[in-house]
Amino acid sequence: MPEPTDTADFFRSRLAEMIDLRHPLAVLASRLPWTQIEAALAPYFARRVRAGRVLEHDDLFGPSLQVAGAGVAAAGRPRLPLRLMASLLYLKHVYKLSDEELVERWAENVQWQFFSGMTFYEPRLPCDATQIGRFRSILGEAGVEELLKATIDTAVASKAIKPAEFERVIVDTTVQEKAIAHPVDSRLLEIARAKVVAAAKRAGIALKQTFAKEGKNLRRRAGGYAHAKQFKRLKKVLKRQRTVLGIVLREVQRKLCKLPATSVPAVDRLRALMGRAERIRTQRPKDKNKLYALHAPEVECIGKGKARRPYEFGVKVSVAVTHKQGLVVGARSFTGNPYDGHTLAEQLEQVKILTEDTGASPKQAVVDLGFRGVDAANPGIQIIHRGRFKSLTDAQRRWLKRRQAVEPTIGHLKHDNGMDRCWLQGATGDALHAVLCAAGYNIRWLLRAIMRLGLKGLLLRLIALLRTLIGVPHFFASNEITPSRAAARFAAIAK
Repeated sequence: MPEPTDTADFFRSRLAEMIDLRHPLAVLASRLPWTQIEAALAPYFARRVRAGRVLEHDDLFGPSLQVAGAGVAAAGRPRLPLRLMASLLYLKHVYKLSDEELVERWAENVQWQFFSGMTFYEPRLPCDATQIGRFRSILGEAGVEELLKATIDTAVASKAIKPAEFERVIVDTTVQEKAIAHPVDSRLLEIARAKVVAAAKRAGIALKQTFAKEGKNLRRRAGGYAHAKQFKRLKKVLKRQRTVLGIVLREVQRKLCKLPATSVPAVDRLRALMGRAERIRTQRPKDKNKLYALHAPEVECIGKGKARRPYEFGVKVSVAVTHKQGLVVGARSFTGNPYDGHTLAEQLEQVKILTEDTGASPKQAVVDLGFRGVDAANPGIQIIHRGRFKSLTDAQRRWLKRRQAVEPTIGHLKHDNGMDRCWLQGATGDALHAVLCAAGYNIRWLLRAIMRLGLKGLLLRLIALLRTLIGVPHFFASNEITPSRAAARFAAIAK
């Protein structure tokens, strides 16, 4: 038998000969529209024309201005294949891995390498772990939505779901927590003092007193008083911590004004840090728009009415799933902790965009009571919730019984795909993480669908074979005979 033409190495076997091509991940590798994904992501990495910057230059004829860095960006190291990087993002959220764990396991797993489009086994790391973060940030929210859209198109193309199911969706909100420590006032004040002192040192400002030893002692005392429920003593410690932080901020501000008016990155970072530290120093327990983390000012305190966790610190995320099959067709974050009903219009808009190639768009939205009173903002959409139970038809009441089906989906998004804790920076990181978790959930959904459809097809072929061998065509003449019933009848015949 002649060797395939794409075998470039005589001493190595292709991955297709090393793995079981019936494995769900191998089957999915041939079903995902990789060409469509690469075409959608390629514009984000196109070389752009740079305007350049004007520099002053002195020569023999006096001062002159020159433009540096203009034109098309110079060619650097060849970029990695888009399919490889996209598949790494998929695998990261399918198996809930960090970037470092992902590249290490990829180098050991032949199924993952085949899914990424590799021809031969590669024992080296696919890339540095930091390249995954840069690739993700370049894509942005619109780019990662293309990855989510590809999973939806694959589900339709594989006939795992019918396009008509996209006309009815279940929408609910949850909280995507940020990777921050619990926001205790004493801890925030001490961290703000230490960070401002360190930033002032990097900017070249020498402080008269940094209160490093006293700050550490105050933090220890505050923890002890809080544990012993000695709140009067705790209040005195917090007052002293605010005083110390105010002394440091005022000294830095006086010496910062004496520096030359230059836009040095270290000075700019110091000014931004001082603004956040002042917010922490002046905020009180019942203030609105509090700062809960010095490094993540976008974090909000959200209460969802849970008995075991009254407050969660992160961002609100809306999730939309199909009513029957539970495929995620939309996920996006909302800053500012808006009312649930005010997120519905934007969520349904995202669903329309992601399902536009299927020829269907949402017409009914099954929601909970948090989405009442937003019918005027969503024309053409039937909003079904139990608040209007008496006016619902029998069909709508049956649809309403499946509203709780979104709850296990949210649980799997958090437990299996990483939505329980976001480690990405800023509000943009929250948005990217929510969409990528939904894409990872859909990949797991597709793997289960491939197993289900494969077993169903195998059973149907077995039925057709046995029908021919036994010679009883009338046995399967009825359309009501399902594979499970047929298997039970064959078992009875075998007995």
